[in-house]
Amino acid sequence: MSNNIVWHNHKVTRAERAAPKNQHPCVLWFTGLSGSGKSTIANALDVALYQRGYHTFLLDGDNVRHGLNKDLGFSDEDRVENIRRIGEMSKLFADAGLIVLSAFISPFTSDRRMVRNLMPAGEFIEVFMDTPIETCEDRDPKGLYEKARAGQIKDFTGIDSPYEVPEHPEVVLDTSSQTVDQCVEQLLEYLLERKLILERQE
Repeated sequence: MSNNIVWHNHKVTRAERAAPKNQHPCVLWFTGLSGSGKSTIANALDVALYQRGYHTFLLDGDNVRHGLNKDLGFSDEDRVENIRRIGEMSKLFADAGLIVLSAFISPFTSDRRMVRNLMPAGEFIEVFMDTPIETCEDRDPKGLYEKARAGQIKDFTGIDSPYEVPEHPEVVLDTSSQTVDQCVEQLLEYLLERKLILERQE
């Protein structure tokens, strides 16, 4: 980094940006195997929050790789850089006062810890999609597991590349035993209990 780069503090704080939205900025980080339900639950929660009048932004793995991270592959080094960029982007959205929903496999503990450390205490919510790999393979919406087991895809998480299970996630969901609505309700209850969103008076 150049010595000529200086951080400039904004006149409007993140708390001031969030206050009119009746919410507290935070990042919900959905992590889990391919097919575990990350994108499905993140999208459903996004809709539920929007319908309640909250301000959110959803970052999804495939979408980000179409633009910001289209220069990255799936080596361990590229996966680390992928998450680093997404973490920095998530922080910027949170600084704007938003509730950020990030849905990425993010298989490495150190990468998830790196993003957590970008955020103020209590504003990084690790949501572990604890869906068994058998269920993920049965779904296999993109046919990726079949290709990985056939050797057509290399470095595939859960097959020939490791997934490091979160040790202390804030929320644990299992879409093999919970419905989408149940998962969303559990997440909404968590946000309310932590006063990251406030119940609105009718």
